[in-house]
Parts: sequence; C-alpha cells; structure tokens
Amino acid sequence: MGNVLIALGGNLGDVRATFRKAIAHICGIAQATVIARSSDYITPPWGDADQDPFINACVEIETDLDPHALLFVMQKIEQKFGRVRDKERRWGPRTLDLDMIAYDDVSLQKPDLTLPHPRLFERAFVLVPLAEIAGDRVISGIRVRDGLAGVSTQGIERLPDTG
Repeated sequence: MGNVLIALGGNLGDVRATFRKAIAHICGIAQATVIARSSDYITPPWGDADQDPFINACVEIETDLDPHALLFVMQKIEQKFGRVRDKERRWGPRTLDLDMIAYDDVSLQKPDLTLPHPRLFERAFVLVPLAEIAGDRVISGIRVRDGLAGVSTQGIERLPDTG
C-alpha cells in the first residue's frame, strides 16, 4: 500500500461539499482508505490575486494504485467536478484542484508528474493543512512543520467544522 498526501483546493461553487464528494470518489475509484483529513482553511488566492479566496485542505490516504494511476484517477475526478485544465487560466478560479504532494518516499520527475510536489515548501495554503495531519512527516529532507515555519501564513484561517 502506498501512503499518499493529497492537497485539495477550490474557489468556485460549494467547495466544501465538493471536497467531501471528491474524497469519497478517490476512495471508491482508487480503492483508497483515508488515514487523516485536515480541517478546511480559507486562504488568499496565490499566483493570481484577482479572484475569490480559496478553500484548501489535505488528506492522507493509502492505496494500491501506483502514482501515475492515482494521478489519472485524480484528474478524472477534477473533470467530473467541472475542471477543464486546457481552458482555465494558470492559478485561476476552479471548482476543484487535486495535487499529489507525496507518495511514500518516491522521487519522480516525469513531464506529467513530479514527486514530491516541487513547490510544496513555497505554499502556505498547502503546508497549513498538511502540518495539521502530517506535521512530523519528512518530505525532501524537510519536516513539514519546519517547512511551514519558513512561510507566511497571513490571511489563512481555519474554517469551523461543518458537523
């Protein structure tokens, strides 16, 4: 079984409901088990500030799928929830963004997939929820909690549980 960290994001529609459904789809299609799920956080837009704030979260799963098969599943789930990658602007608004952050200790550089995620330690909107569920995990030689200490978390707020 592969242990996988996935970041979720979105700023269009009922993002929190989309997260719940997307995680269920990941578990069903990838025959994955959720090990941990972070709280949801409202975060300032990154890269393209001219848009609504995002909601971000992270989930830790276990799956028998290899990284490329899991990526394929994740992209199909994004499409199911309205994401059309070739028609969106980079870092622009989206209904659902699923990013594989780490898959075990796999190091991979392919045109369609780089593991661990190459910009993980630049992105507080991923590190805040990730530190909640995997703060002591070491990725690329850096403990997640230590990576979080190196970025600004200004404007990031934990949302109340939906019950």
